[in-house]
Amino acid sequence: MKLKIKYYTLVVAMAAISFSCAAKNDKTTTLRAAFKDKFYIGTALNRAQYMGIDKKSDEVVKTQFSAIVAENCMKSENIQPREGEFFFDDADKFVAYGKKNKMFITGHTLIWHSQAPRWFFVDKEGKDVSREVLIERMKNHIHTVVARYKGQIKGWDVVNEAILDNGEWRKSKFYNIIGEDFIKLAFQFAHEADPKAELYYNDYSMAIPAKREGVIKMVKALQAQGVKIHGIGMQGHIGMDYPELSEFEKSIESYAGLGLKVMITELDLSALPTPKGNRGANIADVAAYQDQINPYKNGLPAEAETVWENRYLDFFRLFLKHKDKISRVTLWGVSDGGSWKNNFPVRGRTDYPLLFDRDYNAKPLVKKIIDEAIKTK
Repeated sequence: MKLKIKYYTLVVAMAAISFSCAAKNDKTTTLRAAFKDKFYIGTALNRAQYMGIDKKSDEVVKTQFSAIVAENCMKSENIQPREGEFFFDDADKFVAYGKKNKMFITGHTLIWHSQAPRWFFVDKEGKDVSREVLIERMKNHIHTVVARYKGQIKGWDVVNEAILDNGEWRKSKFYNIIGEDFIKLAFQFAHEADPKAELYYNDYSMAIPAKREGVIKMVKALQAQGVKIHGIGMQGHIGMDYPELSEFEKSIESYAGLGLKVMITELDLSALPTPKGNRGANIADVAAYQDQINPYKNGLPAEAETVWENRYLDFFRLFLKHKDKISRVTLWGVSDGGSWKNNFPVRGRTDYPLLFDRDYNAKPLVKKIIDEAIKTK
């Protein structure tokens, strides 16, 4: 009888220890914990999130992610809407959120042809300013913004989307007025404002061979001039049929071959078909087109979700394979409901591009990604 009691006691004790260990493991097996020794795993935050208004999102972000980037509040049209009038309230709260939660903070973005205020490029008569004036405005903007967060923001997307898919320079206002030097000057001004900050070039479609060669040519020219550039951001707005995984890998290797850190930025995987062709003028044709490109209005079918999961896993396996080259992987948003993909390229689409559903529940994919990270040595 005493033997049975002792045996029962031992079984209960072992079960308790097992349960305790399982609970501990459950507590630590978040994305943030799983990727701790690989690379930062991050997300973009909108205003409701870093202001603490979106409570559900707040818990997910603090638990799952180790890095953040601002979706909009640091873009020039928002941070300096009128010349000399800087609005830092939102950006200050974003940075404070990251510091409080011990996250790697990326500033996005200093120089970008889009979401830039019109005044940046014109004089009082509405005519293009001179090269000298635009350079001075760039310098003042970058110095003011970067210096404010010196030592707090660890990395900056200094220039965004300056090279076209064919490898040629985008003919933006910055390029047309200043010339190719605008990139060199942007990096120079950012380095002057915070010599310890990492400085990045960020762009989309970075797996296209012609674009890859154009970016490499641009970076080599900067390096030859002694310009401080520390990393390349490969935007990860990917689809079910683009880009080719092999070309994406070639780009990771090529950019790392320049001696730069590689970051996967703005990652989301659209589960919807890629729109092709014209909608046409006929109302019936338009309705048919809308159904064709928006097939999952009421949820992602199991079969489609499996295909979507497998493609996401292929990319994360690629990232883990090159963890020695990649310093950060950042999702462009927290949950499906807040993704810009729902309304791109036409309004009203219902997409499922992120790791958390519309109620901020982790999708089954999250555990699969965590398992891949844990088993990768």
